[in-house]
Amino acid sequence: MANSLNPQGTADFDWEALQLDGYSKVQRSEMSDRYEKTLTSINEKEVMQGTVAMITKKEVIINIGYKSEGVVASNEFRYNPDLKVGDVVDVYVECREDKTGQLIVSHKTARMHSAWIRVNDVLRTGEIITGYVKCRTKGGLIVDVFGIEAFLPGSQIDVKPIRDYDVYVGKNMEFKVVKINEEFRNVVVSHKALIEAELEEQKKQIISGLEKGQVLEGIVKNITSYGVFIDLGGVDGLIHITDLSWGRVTHPEELLELDQKINVVILDFDDDKKRIALGLKQLQPHPWDSLDANLTVGDKVSGKVVVMADYGAFIEIAPGVEGLIHVSEMSWSQHLRSAQDFMAIGDTVEAVILTLDREERKMSLGIKQLMPDPWNDIEVKYSVGSRHNAKVRNFTNFGVFVELEEGVDGLIHISDLSWQKKIKHPSEFCKVGEGLEVVVLEIDRDNRRISLGHKQLEENPWDVFESTFAEGSVHSGTIIDMKDKSGIVSLPYGVEGICPAKHLKKEDGSQAKVEEILDFKVIEFNKEAKKIVVSHTRTFEEGEDKPSTPKAGKKPASGGSSTDQAVKALNNSSEKSTLGDFDALSALKEKMEKGE
Repeated sequence: MANSLNPQGTADFDWEALQLDGYSKVQRSEMSDRYEKTLTSINEKEVMQGTVAMITKKEVIINIGYKSEGVVASNEFRYNPDLKVGDVVDVYVECREDKTGQLIVSHKTARMHSAWIRVNDVLRTGEIITGYVKCRTKGGLIVDVFGIEAFLPGSQIDVKPIRDYDVYVGKNMEFKVVKINEEFRNVVVSHKALIEAELEEQKKQIISGLEKGQVLEGIVKNITSYGVFIDLGGVDGLIHITDLSWGRVTHPEELLELDQKINVVILDFDDDKKRIALGLKQLQPHPWDSLDANLTVGDKVSGKVVVMADYGAFIEIAPGVEGLIHVSEMSWSQHLRSAQDFMAIGDTVEAVILTLDREERKMSLGIKQLMPDPWNDIEVKYSVGSRHNAKVRNFTNFGVFVELEEGVDGLIHISDLSWQKKIKHPSEFCKVGEGLEVVVLEIDRDNRRISLGHKQLEENPWDVFESTFAEGSVHSGTIIDMKDKSGIVSLPYGVEGICPAKHLKKEDGSQAKVEEILDFKVIEFNKEAKKIVVSHTRTFEEGEDKPSTPKAGKKPASGGSSTDQAVKALNNSSEKSTLGDFDALSALKEKMEKGE
């Protein structure tokens, strides 16, 4: 029915025409004006004060004397847990009436407006303020100050390093505003600044009373690989890692932990007393002072390897008491070796005290002394003339050093390597690491030296050559090389002779050349120098001397003495033989001796 009377609904209905309250339109307007005058005059977008009328879990009702009350979310008052009904607070009028006629206000925005004015005043005056720590952020904490989110750097929380920022979240703390950036609306606060002011005075008092040798109580503030920083009550000191313990310390964390209270002694400080050196081990007696008084040289001790070096190892036989085992005292061997070949850090070893100096607090140890010295019975085990297998260790220009066993080395002089070979350097004869049979020639026990020989394993072939290559004897030979205008001639039995240039002239006047096979007459034989000088020219200048040994490719003539026959027979079978053919030489020598 209403729709038929008013198709548009009630939107255009004139309610005032009903006059249900008995007031005329004029009277109603007058009463409305009176009511408006009883209300507080407010403007949107401005800050004003209101009174807390009610507090619920989610909302705080604020009465600002307007026809409706403002509603503020309770979390805007989180910074003020003591808020109660009747408190006067600032609110910002965002809208006097929304669509539902509700007054819209904000306490947070009001605080923001007034906060910037206030923080600037606080920065200027240095006033101490209280803020609420909201949460943790990278590098520090976020603090609510007058409704502004300020930054509290981790370095400004306390004078000592902070390891757990979370313990401060949700707490009220006192701060000083230290920096404001108006452009970016950033505020930086500090709690450390409050503490420093108090500590500075304490620091002056502590520094003025510092003395070397003074014992103080401190708190472990920081631990590094090189030492520990101690807070002495506003003044920091350093205990170097070497002053933590009389024993070896790999890292200070082995002994101390953060926030631990300890007693320290002042060792030193600079003129301004800004750098203070502290000690911890100095509060304990030195371990050397309590070392067993009966301990002496020759005693056996046991300890752990704590430090390794190429030259030796340090053994800790008691906390703070160490001895050095030099690498030369680890084995009877004379060969250079590294200490790592014998032991490693952490090994427990037994050793003998070699030297002990209690005043200097030094001790040297040895482990080879626990093993028998191979030189004690050297004459029995390596008697002169005995044969042994040795290992080539190294060379010198004058010989070869070989090892008979660990701790027993001997020298083979270069002249005792071979009867026939002229050796310029031992490396031509053998190699390092290979085995070599030797004969003991001489023993010097006092100096721990043994002279060895290798050629003495065989008979000296030059004893036979002395008769075979007697001066004047003629032999067939081959020129194998030319040196200094002289020819090197290969003679029977692998012997080489020297033919001077003037003796290389042939009967037709030409000069003999390499690889020619000719007759040569021995003109000089030197047994000691192992030298044979021959001449081809003498074979035709002095007559028709027949060779004592057959020419290459010719058969020896029959007849002659038994010695000559033996020599000729040997030449036929051994024209190109070497000195290794000692059986034939021995047989020759026996026949020659019988002939004599």
